[in-house]
Amino acid sequence: MNKAILILGSNIEPEKNIISAVDLLGRIMRKSRVWKTESYGSRGPDFLNMAVEIETTMDQDQLKDSMIGCIETTLKRVRTEDKNAPRTIDLDIIIFNGRVVDNDVWNKAFVAIPVSELSPNLVHKSGKILRDIAENMKSSAKAELYTPINDLP
Repeated sequence: MNKAILILGSNIEPEKNIISAVDLLGRIMRKSRVWKTESYGSRGPDFLNMAVEIETTMDQDQLKDSMIGCIETTLKRVRTEDKNAPRTIDLDIIIFNGRVVDNDVWNKAFVAIPVSELSPNLVHKSGKILRDIAENMKSSAKAELYTPINDLP
């Protein structure tokens, strides 16, 4: 069995789409709280972001192509030339079987903060710990807990 930590983000009907994505993912082992962060890389509404840990029999490529691709299609994700454009849902694999596969976890608040709730002791090659990196980002990134949907089952 493989374990993966995914980041989910949405800034188009984000409450509805985050809840739908969680439902479509199926059995979730653990989840972070939902965080509201400013849109990154382009102008647009704020994002809601959360991290989830899942167990899967799929390898990393299957997970990305099959499950994630299917969920993004189901929730009508539209890809444009602007990879930071507003979107209904965005799912990315951040950690797969304990290995960081997306370095955004170290430098983007919308990834670091939720993922740090699931893997706080993850160590960067510089020796910095994710929990500390995320704490430093909270004040400068205008990240705040989004309580209306933090009681997801």
